[in-house]
Amino acid sequence: MPPSLRHTVPIAVAALVAGLGQPPPALASPGPTLPRAAATHATPEFAATGPPTTVALTPGRVRTTLHDVDTGQAVRGCLSLVPVDRDRLTVVSLGEEQAGRHGGCTGVDGGDLVATDVPPGQYHLLARPYDSERYGWQWVGRHGGTGQRERGVALQVRPGRTVTAPPVRLDPPGTITGRVTRAAGGTPVSGGHVLALPAIPHPKYDDHGAITDDDGRYTLTGLGPYRWPLHFTGHGLASQWSGGTADRTQARPARVRAGATATFDQELVAGTVVSGTVTVAQLPHYSQVIAFHARTGDAVGVGELGADYTMRLLPGQRVVLRCDCAYAPSRWFPNAAEIAGARPIRVRHRPVTADFDLTGPGSAPPT
Repeated sequence: MPPSLRHTVPIAVAALVAGLGQPPPALASPGPTLPRAAATHATPEFAATGPPTTVALTPGRVRTTLHDVDTGQAVRGCLSLVPVDRDRLTVVSLGEEQAGRHGGCTGVDGGDLVATDVPPGQYHLLARPYDSERYGWQWVGRHGGTGQRERGVALQVRPGRTVTAPPVRLDPPGTITGRVTRAAGGTPVSGGHVLALPAIPHPKYDDHGAITDDDGRYTLTGLGPYRWPLHFTGHGLASQWSGGTADRTQARPARVRAGATATFDQELVAGTVVSGTVTVAQLPHYSQVIAFHARTGDAVGVGELGADYTMRLLPGQRVVLRCDCAYAPSRWFPNAAEIAGARPIRVRHRPVTADFDLTGPGSAPPT
């Protein structure tokens, strides 16, 4: 195969299933795995980008319970342990939402939940009930749910220990509806996604999120009655959080009320073109370049590639780029083995070019 091929695809970032109340029966995901007897501490921790410097750490466990907020009745559901650490949050692959790779589910009777083999570290807790008609998603707080990740509890998991998380008190769900349009011209954005949790879309099985119809209208159900930042995407447009920002922590949240339907409209801009070439000895069947917000670690853009890629990103942010495009661990722009060695790119209003050359070994992070 020649050392370079060329192919271009615009971005699409999606996350959050339209039926929010149907979590998967297990939270394991493809990609780097850890042995059951010991976890691996890397710098950055568990980066999917090359051989880390490792120190053996015994996994921990997380225990909690899921109950109806009013009756105390046991509820079935799952808990995702979402890393607080930015670098660990970027360990996400094709078809995965950014919910972390560790967690657990209750038994058929609901109530008790134990997550095992959890690598030591800090985690936010995302509770996802099975019955989306009776209960809504929530980030678990000390005294109830919230829709804003940073307002939830940050649980510290220590090696070889079992930590008890706050009990999960599930509230009734609400609905958000609205219309997504282009800022230039006001035309509807069809086939876009409205999300509460970013993901890396799969080219064939991208069924995440509420999808906008031909008139740009969407309906997102199954969220708990809190204030939720929403992530919007559209073909050929820059993804952004509600209120028109690239930073989740600066988003304007949409207010969800139990048993009610709220309205939230959003305009999307075309954004800045970020593109480049990828030089590699052999390219896998499906390859991609992923842009992550340099501070939060949220996925903000994906470009499918042959030897080149193109994506559109919202101006006013700094990103790091990861190339999943070789029969080897991922590389970070320009050719780093770990995210710690990635060179951040500032996105302004002028096009940005970022070329990867993966013909040599990945560089180590600066000391």
